[in-house]
This record gives sequence, structure tokens and C-alpha cells, in this order.
Amino acid sequence: MKTPSFLEGAGLALAVSVAASLLFGLLTPAFGIDTVLRTLIALLALVYIVYVLRRSRTRVGRVSAVAGWSLAALALAVWHPPLLLYLLLHTGLLWLIRALYHYASVLSALADLGLNGAALAAALWAATHTASLFLSVWCFFLLQALFVTIPPDLRGRHAARRAETHPADRFQQAHRVAQAALRRLSSVR
Repeated sequence: MKTPSFLEGAGLALAVSVAASLLFGLLTPAFGIDTVLRTLIALLALVYIVYVLRRSRTRVGRVSAVAGWSLAALALAVWHPPLLLYLLLHTGLLWLIRALYHYASVLSALADLGLNGAALAAALWAATHTASLFLSVWCFFLLQALFVTIPPDLRGRHAARRAETHPADRFQQAHRVAQAALRRLSSVR
């Protein structure tokens, strides 16, 4: 599984920004601004969750994560909170799924929560100053692309020292790897 990169995330940001702008322009006359915005928020969240799950090394629970998100999105649609709260709750769901599938420590997940807050703030800033859906979505997902810079485990140096193996254990592990490599080389004809 290829790990996600910033450029890949920036490409996704561009693609979803263009798609959101086009869909907004096409659907707004027929359905109204509020309905289209709520639908786009849910649709873009689903696209991003599928991207995050596809780029995760963890294979377990993907269907459950999508099903859980779907139930939460349906509950939000039925509840119909104010648009800003709706956006905030969808951003929280994005954070939860990414934290579960990409981070091994609470500190990393909290750093990602801060990144989500910054992405939401940038999107709201772009929306208020430019009134452009394209720029708002672009800012949000471009900052989301920075999640690749957060290490999976931010517990610090002390935890890393405790997790280090004894030098003899490292030697045994390297010895086993070398033996396995030799066996593979000798079996190749």
C-alpha cells in the first residue's frame, strides 16, 4: 500500500474543489443553497473518508467505519443542525476516522485535531473574504493534505528509548533477516 503524500492530497484538494464548484453551480437553481451545501459537505466527506481508508495500512474495520460514518451522516441530515454546526460535526467525523486509521498515539491524534481546526478556520476565512466555494473547499482540503507530516507516534524520545530493543535482540533480528535473504537468493534460478 502506497503511503499518502502531500502532492497526492493537493491533487485531491484540487479535484474536489472543482467538482464541488461545478455541482454547486448545477444543483443550486433546482434545490436551493442550503440543501446543496449540506449534500456537498456530506459527499465531500465521504470522498475524503474513502481516500483516507484506502491510504491506511490498517485493513480491519473499513466497512464498519464507512457504515458508522453513514449512520452519523444520516443522523445529522435528519437532525438538521445549523450549517456551521453541520460542517463542524462532519469535520469531527473526518478527524475521528483519520485518527483511528493513521495514528498510534493520542498526541498525534490531537495534533491532527489541531490541523482539522486550522483547515476549518482557513475554509471559513476563505468563504467570508472571497465568497468562493472553490477557494473554501481548496483551503480546507489543502490543509488536510498536511496530515502526512504528522508522525504516527508523537509520544516523544523517552517512549522511543523504552521501546528500543536490546542490542543482542537487534543482532538476532538482523541475522534472521539476512538468513531469509540468503535463502531467497539461493532458491532463485
